[in-house]
Amino acid sequence: MKKLLDDPADAVVDSLTGFGLAHADVVEVHADPVHVTRAGGPVAGKVGLVSGGGSGHEPLHAGFVGDGMLDAAVPGAVFTSPTPDQILPAIQAADAGAGVLTIVKNYTGDVLNFETAVELAEAEGVEVASVLVNDDVAVEDSLYTAGRRGVAGTVLVEKIAGAAAVRGDDLAGVAAVAERVVANVRSMGVALTACTVPHVGRPSFDLGEDEVEIGIGIHGEPGRHRVAMAPAAEIARSLLDPVADDLGLADGERVLLLVNGMGGTPLSELYVVYGRARRLLTERGVTVSRSLVGNYVTSLEMQGASVTVLRLDDELQELWDAPVRTAALHW
Repeated sequence: MKKLLDDPADAVVDSLTGFGLAHADVVEVHADPVHVTRAGGPVAGKVGLVSGGGSGHEPLHAGFVGDGMLDAAVPGAVFTSPTPDQILPAIQAADAGAGVLTIVKNYTGDVLNFETAVELAEAEGVEVASVLVNDDVAVEDSLYTAGRRGVAGTVLVEKIAGAAAVRGDDLAGVAAVAERVVANVRSMGVALTACTVPHVGRPSFDLGEDEVEIGIGIHGEPGRHRVAMAPAAEIARSLLDPVADDLGLADGERVLLLVNGMGGTPLSELYVVYGRARRLLTERGVTVSRSLVGNYVTSLEMQGASVTVLRLDDELQELWDAPVRTAALHW
């Protein structure tokens, strides 16, 4: 294993320390228990947003803490849910008098630990609502969850819900916007190689030199099927078609298209996939009115990509366009 680390057991803490130093104008990193909050604290009277999950998916989630998105994020160990004692202070830190929305990816550990933390926060008088992200169309059940997994679509939920909170929506309104995004976003990923968890020291699964895994999860969970390596156009179709079909996209609709890197794929290749996916949407009569390409929800150094499509309307597009200033997303 070759990684730029000192002690693999300290990988998450060392990374967060550097992250906090690099982006001290945007975030504050707390060590005990580990969580990340926006610099300067929450905005009085605004609904707070909190998300979290296992580390190894950077910049998710800490990279999306800041103006227009999350007020706090809770990173667990690599590919491991954060614990309730981490999540509770993050919820408390995000509360500015208007309640807190927790955005939870659909993995069993995340769901259970966030539920426990929410109950503790409510017992202390914090009003909390929750939304579950389950955008992965690849499988109905995986090793980590009952039902569909939450993957790259999480970024879109966090951004649009964050903009609704800045707009001044109350807790029920922000939760309703988040639920609309969840209902209209789908994703599918592919792995060209496996990733190596630092404290394990070996690849998380085996792939032949001429194989790819279609429908892979962000923790290396098995996908729909393993196939021979193919040109980008074929792989893009294998990802885009199930997403578009599951959404039931119709001629004349408009969407946001996200092509997300899994950590080890060059940006040049992601743009190839984007071009092929966009062409397929155009052939369906669907207009791509907003785009995002890059590494946003990764799986350590895995080579691969995912395609995410969000059905847009005027309000969701306006909320997507609203200003944002985080370490990983800003305009």
